[in-house]
Amino acid sequence: MTAGAERRAIPMRIIIEQPVVGVVHSLQARDGSPLDPKSSRGGEALAFDFQISVGPGPKFFGDQVLREGPLRRFVYIRIGQLAGDPSSPWSRRMKIDIHDIPADLSDRAADSGGVIAITVIGTAADGTPACATQRPTGRRIV
Repeated sequence: MTAGAERRAIPMRIIIEQPVVGVVHSLQARDGSPLDPKSSRGGEALAFDFQISVGPGPKFFGDQVLREGPLRRFVYIRIGQLAGDPSSPWSRRMKIDIHDIPADLSDRAADSGGVIAITVIGTAADGTPACATQRPTGRRIV
């Protein structure tokens, strides 16, 4: 069996709760360009859907999955100017790790056809858009 045949497709959703109102966020494509830009008009959560595949190890793959070293896999959320809003005062990225998704969660999602939803908080303590590595406040199957 080839490595690709051992991979299981899993839909993912990044949910940014409490985003800074009016600030554009987007998923980042592998080539660095913004995908699916959106902003919150009244503080409502933003959701970004994409698909990954999980192979033995587990190892994570996908068009939005980036790597750092042999194990770390993550997804970037672009913010402000990086998300396609040239008038924004912010030019940031939020890094959301996926390599530490528990195997039982990815197995249950693959078996049930469910979506793994990862929730993060979008506003930093100082009131500006959160950036750098953000720890999930929740992971669940929806």
